[in-house]
Amino acid sequence: MLPTTRLNDLGQSIWLDDITRELLSSGRLARYIADWSVTGLTSNPTIFDHAIAHSSDYDAQIAQLLRNGISGEALFFELAITDLAQAADLFLPIHRRTATVDGWVSLEVSPTLAYDAKGTVASALALSAKAAKPNLFIKIPGTAEGLPAIEEAIFNGVPINVTLLFSPEQYLAAADAYLRGLERRVVAGLSPDVRSVASLFVSRWDRAVADSVREPLRNRLGIAISKLAYKAYRNLLDTDRWQRLESLGARPQRLLFASTGSKDPKASDVLYVDALAAPNTVNTMPEATLKATADHGAPGDPMRRDGEVGAAILAEFEKDGVRIATLAEKLQTDGAEAFVASWRDLLQAIETKSKALG
Repeated sequence: MLPTTRLNDLGQSIWLDDITRELLSSGRLARYIADWSVTGLTSNPTIFDHAIAHSSDYDAQIAQLLRNGISGEALFFELAITDLAQAADLFLPIHRRTATVDGWVSLEVSPTLAYDAKGTVASALALSAKAAKPNLFIKIPGTAEGLPAIEEAIFNGVPINVTLLFSPEQYLAAADAYLRGLERRVVAGLSPDVRSVASLFVSRWDRAVADSVREPLRNRLGIAISKLAYKAYRNLLDTDRWQRLESLGARPQRLLFASTGSKDPKASDVLYVDALAAPNTVNTMPEATLKATADHGAPGDPMRRDGEVGAAILAEFEKDGVRIATLAEKLQTDGAEAFVASWRDLLQAIETKSKALG
């Protein structure tokens, strides 16, 4: 049995953290769906920046959009929605077969809106309406300012991928925003079946402490955090608050493990995939990690829900002077700033292309 099949049978969705026009036109994504149990896809500004800047696949559409008077940020969203709409159609049979649990693609609002709740909601509504795909998530950062936007978007019926989460506490804050949006829908007489995932970034923890911890602790922090987040996720689903919503037709906001490509060349290239096998979750991985998983992945037993191992490992890091709560806040802030930088690079790449094609 292929490792990807094993994960699928376990109940963990495998999503690809990548999109390019070549991935679509070559049929490679379709093969991943058919052969490696890939059931969804995520994107971000960095991915699109690389795709647009390093290929000519988008040039014809850019030229046409320029002739139509569309430029800058608006031009980018036209390109992105074209790609994601095609990907969404490939995943639509999965979306229908799983009763809308799976088969999703994701499009991020402008990262410059990470601290602008009102602007984020307006953008989320506009992008969702423009794409008009039933299996499109809009990605909103789970920053303190992003939480009201998540609640409001959910209330308005927009499926949301909450991004840039780094700790169990940040996950629970995002989950609370999701639940508030659903509860407001119930009060308003609306269906609480609005889908969401909460994306926990894993490998950035280990990269952040790589030069400051003892060798036995290297590449163990991200997995420990993930185990505790999984405990929080499972415990939330046992609460009376959630079960009341579920009885009214709501479905869980699934925990998603993101940034699962190994950053340490000395570590296994399937480190985070093998360690984070867990039912009713998602693992979104770069293409290289997907290939490695299909080739030699060895997923372990399903993750325990008690979080004891994760808590013990975190205690070791605290002894070594790593302040987990402080680092979680820094990682979220740094992540938001990095996405803004990638966004600016992306818009610069589009401007450069536009001048060349104009």
